Amino acid sequence: MRNESPIRSDAYRLGIAWVMMWIALAIHVTDEALTGFLPVYNATVLSLRAELGFWPMPTFEFRVWLTALCSGIAVLALLSPFAFRNASWIRPILLFVAIVPGLLNASGHTIATILGHTVSTVRFARPAPGFYSSPLLMIVSLYALIQLNPRART
Repeated sequence: MRNESPIRSDAYRLGIAWVMMWIALAIHVTDEALTGFLPVYNATVLSLRAELGFWPMPTFEFRVWLTALCSGIAVLALLSPFAFRNASWIRPILLFVAIVPGLLNASGHTIATILGHTVSTVRFARPAPGFYSSPLLMIVSLYALIQLNPRART
């Protein structure tokens, strides 16, 4: 009989969370691209700049936006072996990705869907562009956060 290591090790679970995260992000970017997210985003940024005089977020052309997001997702995918090795430096990256483009982004799409607008001048038919994949992104982000919590891993 062979001596096999348990398949549910910390490194394995972290690696699975990592892979699920970049796959969920890829699905979300596809959702945004297919449902017209960028025009809503750009209009929101321009409206906030006009209203506040300054807004730190840039506007994008579709090709630049999509290329940047796809490149970021490709980098995350290429880093997957390090997540499966439980590299210490990968954990803060996963924490950031789970919170910012994960939970906060998914929450933003959900809130915009409920309200039917981003700012008062930028309205859209419900659901908001990018909403369909937001529940998946939220669930995967929560799973990643659980895997990052040392007390949750037993």
